[in-house]
Amino acid sequence: MSTPTVRIATRTSRLALWQAEHTAALLRAADADVHVELVHVSTEGDRVLTEPLATFGGTGVFTREVQHAVLDGRADLAVHSLKDLPTVAADGLTLAGVPDRGPVRDVLVLPAGFEGERTLDGLAEGAKVGTGSVRRQSQLRSARPDLQVADVRGNVETRLRKLDEGEYDALLLAEAGLVRLELAERIDVFLEPPLMFHAVGQGALGLECRADDDETVGRLRAISDEATFVAVRAERALLAELRAGCHAPVGVASAVAGDEVTMTGVVLSADGTERVERQQTGERSDPEATGRELARALFESGADALLGDSDAG
Repeated sequence: MSTPTVRIATRTSRLALWQAEHTAALLRAADADVHVELVHVSTEGDRVLTEPLATFGGTGVFTREVQHAVLDGRADLAVHSLKDLPTVAADGLTLAGVPDRGPVRDVLVLPAGFEGERTLDGLAEGAKVGTGSVRRQSQLRSARPDLQVADVRGNVETRLRKLDEGEYDALLLAEAGLVRLELAERIDVFLEPPLMFHAVGQGALGLECRADDDETVGRLRAISDEATFVAVRAERALLAELRAGCHAPVGVASAVAGDEVTMTGVVLSADGTERVERQQTGERSDPEATGRELARALFESGADALLGDSDAG
């Protein structure tokens, strides 16, 4: 019998390769006979590093080319940071697996050798904080309107270098990325609700394959975590119902316990001066319904006007 081979399409950043290798390890643990190969793909988001994401397409800039590698047969599956994956499925592909979720929090990172109070309030008035996320920018402006919020691009290591060289006074990053790159010692402050709600799908990996590839669908379902899949299905349904892209000022916090899924959603204006927040609990068996109901509650509270005011909405 020939050894089965599974080809994984992935971006080439160190974090993306970690995610692909992690998925490969899960596949090998589920089937010791499988052979896994990585197919390296360059995306628009990787190539265009001088403009804010929302200004050159925003949604899908880190996923389209990786998806194409699966659709044209170069790879059998794609590994994405789920927060980057559009909620509208690409024709011919299915989100077949979501492994156990990593940390979901955003964090504040200060320059190496920083002397002072290592808190958000400890930042000097007018300090320059770098983040490429409209969601993080809006929530930061809501908490500290005096700060100068600036866009920052590049992989995690590049951003940290820019911070340490003095281009920024602080960075907002995802805890999961720093942990996975063994850079957790750079974390200075953990940011949690109600100060900072995380992105839809943050900390989770999205595993896509061709919808008619039953063998790969089965492999990906076998390495999925059911509770994680339930939570992100609710979160993604919220974002889809809001008709907001993955770079919109929308934050969430979700929990799955027993037969229920509970989710809080927040929508902000781009400048952070206005926000609406609502919570919804629903059945674990139908998480999408919970996400849709939460979106309707947010709309009833004025979220449509806030999203319309945002370039990413």
